[in-house]
Amino acid sequence: MATQVQQGDVLVLTEEAVRSVERNHSLWNTDLRPSTRDEHSWSGMKFASLWIGMCICLPTYSMASGFIALGMNWWESVITVLVGSVIVLIPILLVSHAGTKFGIPYPVFARLWFGKWGAHIPALARAIIATGWFGINSWFGGQALDAILTRVIHGWSSFGFHMGVSFLIFWAINVAIAMRGPQAIGKLAVFAAPTLALGAVILLIWAADKAGGFGPMLAAPATIHGAKFWAAFYPSVISVIAFWATMALNIPDYTRYAKTQKGQVRGQIWSMPLTMAAFAFIGIAVTSATVILYHQAMWDPVSLIAKFPTLLVIISGIVVILASVTINVGANVMAPARAFENLWPRRITFAIGAVITGLLAFGMQPWYVLSEFSNYIFNWLGTYGTLLGPFDGIAIADYWLVRRQRLDLVALYSTNSRYDYARGFNLQAVWALVIGWLIAVIGLIVPALHFLWSGGWLFSLLGGMIAYVLLMRGDRSILSDAEYERITLVQPAGHLAGGLANGMSASK
Repeated sequence: MATQVQQGDVLVLTEEAVRSVERNHSLWNTDLRPSTRDEHSWSGMKFASLWIGMCICLPTYSMASGFIALGMNWWESVITVLVGSVIVLIPILLVSHAGTKFGIPYPVFARLWFGKWGAHIPALARAIIATGWFGINSWFGGQALDAILTRVIHGWSSFGFHMGVSFLIFWAINVAIAMRGPQAIGKLAVFAAPTLALGAVILLIWAADKAGGFGPMLAAPATIHGAKFWAAFYPSVISVIAFWATMALNIPDYTRYAKTQKGQVRGQIWSMPLTMAAFAFIGIAVTSATVILYHQAMWDPVSLIAKFPTLLVIISGIVVILASVTINVGANVMAPARAFENLWPRRITFAIGAVITGLLAFGMQPWYVLSEFSNYIFNWLGTYGTLLGPFDGIAIADYWLVRRQRLDLVALYSTNSRYDYARGFNLQAVWALVIGWLIAVIGLIVPALHFLWSGGWLFSLLGGMIAYVLLMRGDRSILSDAEYERITLVQPAGHLAGGLANGMSASK
């Protein structure tokens, strides 16, 4: 008997299937269940707005600006950002397909590769990275708020803990907004994207005017050439890839709401790489202008804002605050909140998960990460890119090469099912993860193979992917064509058969 129905690009559970699994509180709740047909409502424009809002952020600006500090010229820096963005878009789109087709969030998707309890490993790994980004963006926003308060409140800067107070205030604002849930996140991105784009253009115009035009501003030559350039270019591209390696894992948290595969693919292709390159150009150009104006490359935009007149400090600070809130609630809360929720679905809600995310952000010490550019690019981005690489490889290999886009949704939410590995862990995935990490670590130990570590995301991804495919050959959890056809009823888009779940009223 069919338990799932595919209409066009998306698949939903039958009402009978929903009733059979919704009482399994250890694996099912309102946030973790598959999306209903009605919930597949996000158009390509919604995804474009989401990416524009997430790309136009302070970490993007700082990363791109830092390439000038490394010795690249402006067009070399822009190309570095564009190349890295296009490369990381490939795994993002490959993983996006699963979210759109099956309507499942990232923690549930991870049950396929790591098992019921093993899924907590990739979910928590992604969550830890997200809490670090949450802290980084909160620190940027706190700095902007502190710059505003310093100008409008006499004696504020003389208060010894003034930056800490500003950080705490901004942190609380982020947590309060994030607690409102995923739909509030989507609405915020639609509102924020055009506002942030306008603020970035105004900043670019200001820099060009003060520096005497784009000619002088972009005339600074590169200070690294030949082998030195490639030695900087290679890890810099990897750092750009690592910048969005997190989204390559938990993108199903968003694409589970997509109307169609074509819509979400087009929305992402035409927004993420181009927005990253365009905003990178602004950050690079403005940073180049600071070399002319202040005789140093100011890669931290908040330090630049602090030099403005009071009115501009207030306006610019508000733009920075809006940017930081948007990226935080748009990209850095969804994954960890879902991961913490998945630890105890019966007790932990999305709102509680958002609070836990905020609390853990303190432990990531964002003030240290942002104290030096090398800490930010090579230590932070490089290290966590290596950490996440095998997870990206295993996710892609599982969905496209091992299971060939064939899943049993009821089994994902059931105990004693084909996906219920021994003691809840898929040991093949664990071994593939370790192999991926070891390949990168070899580059850290053997100097002649250091390229394996500096390109840690790429080599750990390939290692984990190949190892997983080899280890999973003939695994009993893989659906045969006949089994998939038996449980799946395929219908034309827009023609849902009577008696099948649409709104999933039984689960609400």
